[in-house]
Amino acid sequence: MTQKDLFSDFSIHNLPFGIFSLPNQKPRVGVAYKDRVIDLYNLAQKEGWDMDIEVLQQPHLNDFIALGKTVTQKVRSDVKDLINSIPDIELKNISVSILTVQMHLPIRVGDYTDFYSSLEHATNVGKLFRDPKQALLPNWKHLPVAYHGRVSRVVPSGTTIHRPQGQIVKNKGANPEFRATEKLDFELELGCIIGKENPLGERIPIEEAHSYIFGLVLCNDWSARDIQQWEYVPLGPFLGKNFATSISPWVIPIEALEPFKVPAPKQDTPVLDYLHSKERWNYDIQLEVWLQTQAGQEYQICKSNTKYLYWTLEQQIAHHSSNGCPLRVGDLLASGTISGKQPQSYGSLLELTKNGTAPLQFSNAEKRSFIEDGDQIRFRATAKKDAYTLGFGTLENTVNPIK
Repeated sequence: MTQKDLFSDFSIHNLPFGIFSLPNQKPRVGVAYKDRVIDLYNLAQKEGWDMDIEVLQQPHLNDFIALGKTVTQKVRSDVKDLINSIPDIELKNISVSILTVQMHLPIRVGDYTDFYSSLEHATNVGKLFRDPKQALLPNWKHLPVAYHGRVSRVVPSGTTIHRPQGQIVKNKGANPEFRATEKLDFELELGCIIGKENPLGERIPIEEAHSYIFGLVLCNDWSARDIQQWEYVPLGPFLGKNFATSISPWVIPIEALEPFKVPAPKQDTPVLDYLHSKERWNYDIQLEVWLQTQAGQEYQICKSNTKYLYWTLEQQIAHHSSNGCPLRVGDLLASGTISGKQPQSYGSLLELTKNGTAPLQFSNAEKRSFIEDGDQIRFRATAKKDAYTLGFGTLENTVNPIK
């Protein structure tokens, strides 16, 4: 990220929470503002905040989030008031340069669920592997399809992704081989961080679902398409998915995104009452995917938007808990790949290259069907409206060969 990006991403309208550390110091809670990170524990001591400030010294945001939105929103409001009341030069006394800190996984993730909420993505994938006239399976427009994933694979931005191995069938009718994936892919997603809990056996009404969202992060749910294609019948994703899911370090409070709410796409198939709400909202967040080769060449390969999602965050939460499943503070609910109607808005290489049959051609004669060793994949997300501008920072990971 450039200095300009930092200033626009982390404006006064944003103030996201994250976990940072300085050399030889333990990780703790911070707030990003322009090119600075405000140390909340030190600030709380100086300001005499009436709260349990020890949660601000923890290596994850969970305990802070668990204090509830009355507390977390007040902290954000107090930080905003302080920034507005002092000159930038004084801000340096309570903050450090964002370029000097190490960022960590912001959440101690208890459970991870990956949804399949983009109509365009589900349709594109269906057409690749089924009769195009039956691209969507019969259940898709009746419920938010999802799978439960392994938490140990959730890693922060900057973590090296190792190319996974698994059983692969090279040609139709052949026996499987155990080998490194040749179809390593990204999935452009948003991650929803759960901010409060529902007891076992109690579902979350869709009218209350929004209050369970603490904030959002960028999410890359990495996929090995050839491993996945062979193993997924009949129980779904396993080794083709559980080797890595990466998330961005700064959690954008859902309240900061309020100015960017837009109507969600119309659902042309009636849904059951527990999924029905009078108002359905998405967020107008521009998403970008960049690929940088080992030689340093950089290409934008996707430009999509959160507003395309067919199933909303609230519908995902209502469905997830509809059988009484308890959600917990820090749970990560990923949106699934976010694709739009135009080819450049497709949120995976599986779609962009039609499962590798139509490689992306770059200006210097390089091409990509899927991700190669040494490639770096970088996600960016920004929202703009009138005087409001905010961003998510970056989510970037480089791919190395299997260990």
